[in-house]
Amino acid sequence: MSVGIFGALVAIAFAGLSFDVYAQIGLVALIALAAKNGILIVAFAVEQRRLGEDINAAAVTGARLRFRPVMMTSFAFIFGLFPLVIARGAGAATRHAVGTPVFGGMIAASVFGIFLIPLLFIVAERLRARVSRSTGGARSNKA
Repeated sequence: MSVGIFGALVAIAFAGLSFDVYAQIGLVALIALAAKNGILIVAFAVEQRRLGEDINAAAVTGARLRFRPVMMTSFAFIFGLFPLVIARGAGAATRHAVGTPVFGGMIAASVFGIFLIPLLFIVAERLRARVSRSTGGARSNKA
């Protein structure tokens, strides 16, 4: 999600736009879709953990199983935004202000997020396992 926000800010700067209320509304849509993609990958990785896979294998399996659906959704959204980015005529400035940050943010979230989300899952699961062990392990490491 933060990669998407960074991509949106880069797209705004590259296009010479301001971070106005329209860009902020676009950012909300960007955060929603980027979070959805992350949730899909992590949900499958958690399911693999429940089936007994180790943390690394679960993360890789989750990313591999959800790669195509996440990419298809993301790129359909990106291509759907393209008319806003290249808009001309009346209201074009508003379309640019909404479309450009979401366009840039989704490209960044799609390209880098598919690698970062499994990595963050691994880090979070290892941290959770370490905390669980140090507090007496009230929960199992497999959950």
